[in-house]
Amino acid sequence: MKTYRDMNGDSGISAYDYGNDWIIVQFKFGGTYEYRASGIGENHLDTMKRLADAGNGLNAYINTHAEVKSGYSSKS
Repeated sequence: MKTYRDMNGDSGISAYDYGNDWIIVQFKFGGTYEYRASGIGENHLDTMKRLADAGNGLNAYINTHAEVKSGYSSKS
């Protein structure tokens, strides 16, 4: 997993990883979630990957889009 840079120092995300059709997001206080394109759509997945690499806005994006927040495929 890659460390989430958290450019503003206010994110609940600590790490992430992704592949062609998935992204895994590890939250500081709440587990690790896997999101798949089949569950949230390619557009959301692509945006999440971009935000993860930028180190800014991923947590807000997940919380702002109900279909993403509840669209994870697995949680650990």
